[in-house]
Amino acid sequence: MIRFLQTESRMVKALIVVIIGAASITMVLYLIPGLSGMGSSSPDTYAVVYPHWYSRIFSSGDAIKQARVEQIAEEQLRQRDPQYASNPMIVQYFEQQVGQQLVQQEVLLQEANKLGIHAGDDDVRQYLRTGPTGGVLYPDGKYIGDEAYRQLIDDRLHESVTDFENQIKAEITIRRLEALITGGITVSDQEVREAYRKQNIKIKFDYAVISADGLRKTINPSDSELEAFFKTNAARYAQAAPEERKIAYFAFTDSQVPGGVAPPSQQAIQQYYNEHQSDYSAPEQARSRHILISVTAGADAKADAAAKAKAEMILKLLKAGGSWTELAKKYSDDPGSKNSGGELGFAQRGKMVPEFDNAIFTQKIGDIEIVRSSFGYHIVQVEERQAAHTQPLSDVQSSIVATLTRQAETVAQQNYAQQLTSEAVKNGLEKTAAAHHLELVTTQPVAHDGVITALPDSAQVLAKAFDAKQGDPPQSASTGEGYAIFQVTGIVPAHAPAFADWKSHVLDDYRDEQLPTLLDQKTKEMADKAKTMNDLAKAAKAVGATVKTSDLVGESGQVPDFGEVGQVAPQLFDMNVGAISGPINTGRTGVVAKVLLKHEPAADEIAKNFDKTQDELLDQARNEAFSVFASGVWNDYKKHNLVRINAKLKGETPGL
Repeated sequence: MIRFLQTESRMVKALIVVIIGAASITMVLYLIPGLSGMGSSSPDTYAVVYPHWYSRIFSSGDAIKQARVEQIAEEQLRQRDPQYASNPMIVQYFEQQVGQQLVQQEVLLQEANKLGIHAGDDDVRQYLRTGPTGGVLYPDGKYIGDEAYRQLIDDRLHESVTDFENQIKAEITIRRLEALITGGITVSDQEVREAYRKQNIKIKFDYAVISADGLRKTINPSDSELEAFFKTNAARYAQAAPEERKIAYFAFTDSQVPGGVAPPSQQAIQQYYNEHQSDYSAPEQARSRHILISVTAGADAKADAAAKAKAEMILKLLKAGGSWTELAKKYSDDPGSKNSGGELGFAQRGKMVPEFDNAIFTQKIGDIEIVRSSFGYHIVQVEERQAAHTQPLSDVQSSIVATLTRQAETVAQQNYAQQLTSEAVKNGLEKTAAAHHLELVTTQPVAHDGVITALPDSAQVLAKAFDAKQGDPPQSASTGEGYAIFQVTGIVPAHAPAFADWKSHVLDDYRDEQLPTLLDQKTKEMADKAKTMNDLAKAAKAVGATVKTSDLVGESGQVPDFGEVGQVAPQLFDMNVGAISGPINTGRTGVVAKVLLKHEPAADEIAKNFDKTQDELLDQARNEAFSVFASGVWNDYKKHNLVRINAKLKGETPGL
């Protein structure tokens, strides 16, 4: 294979873009309503699209093969993350998405054909020469040849040249259809200027904030009000008290296992060490320290030179016997190491930025050098290096003994739990507990998410208990420090609790229900006061709100306790300086704002960005128009039952 085919160059990746882009041919397809219609198809067919009503009679529709759906889905998964391919739910999701895209694509291709729009082999050749693949297939203007072309498509896209070129034809055809449908769309100069102006207005404002969390705490109904709420919402609380279970059990800890656990033999220790050599391999590593003089990204030559001169000055001081501790604390821009003399500890090869990593593994130990990285200038000293090696058994024997002992204890506990469970099944919990001098306990009713306080960890016991039925044979579960052998002796079904028992929950529900209305009321009250007094600060004080000031922000600007301004309160950008807003509900807060400063783009700035803005507006308008067209076509095909999905392959899209 020629050299350029062996690289992951930008041009080679363009091939992948073509097939992935063609599979999801245009973003507008996602806006078409979901697929419908069922019918019988051969097992290898995902769907059939019929161009006319009479095509169904003669079965002359165009089939979308299941193998093609799977192939494109597999390629998309490979490009995103290969590990997804092992998750059946994700694979199914991708196949259904690809299947829908291909069906929608075929519908548009049918419509294009009716309008006499198509793409041929000459169009494909022109696309391959001048499109994103041109640099790959025609390096220096010379075609690489049919065999190299075929091999490239097979290696990179895992499909045939025919399938690849058919996708290109489909993309060209739909682009031409889109151009026909949207060709007459225009935007006026005034629309362009106004759009840019609105998109680039920036404002600064004071805003008074009422916190929903704080307001919630002020909702304190009387007991009679709460009880009335409880009765009114009886249906909500009909099964509010969860199912509970009474559990009889006895438990043991590791210290109660008969016979204990013998220490591991030297032979067992040696065998474990031999089988886990990789666990005791220490990679090559170096211990170093540094003083960083940072240089911000995009800094000019003057700033870079100043940082370098400062680093050289510190280097001279260190070589003259200066203190690393004092100089690092005084000059270093690394907050993580400046107060510890620049010490970085041991680092494995490849863990630092490349320039620094190369220095600590090549620089002579003890020497002090300056290294330039993306962070700036480092004054670096390598203090120690350790070659890759395997720790000897003598160094790790104590940890192996501890591991083998824990394993033996675990096995002993499991065996003892199994023995006791078998005895309990045969003789009952009470006799078995007595025979082994263990205490039998019966809990009060406990919920699935409750706790058995006498056990170190009751999660596994409760999980198994709620999967069992009353009277099922005894079983065992780990308690974290041993095992419990237990049996469900009673079940209390979910039921409506007494008001007194559920009062705290009722209070939470009452507050949740009252809060939105109260927040709206308080925010409106503050807005009315602010406008009446023409003083936001006084109005905020009257209702206990906090006044804050934003930075100068645009539509996408984020403001604390407010959110994204363009999403939460786009009306602020239309207000004059000094104007006070109406009530703004962000969900978490209630806000009233006063515009302090408003910056609009100048006429020359608008003119400078006119063409770009016009292109963006045209793209948006054309996409919207084509979306309407595509939806209409799709609805027409659905109405006339011209799409048949293989019922065995359809199914609902799983949640991810």
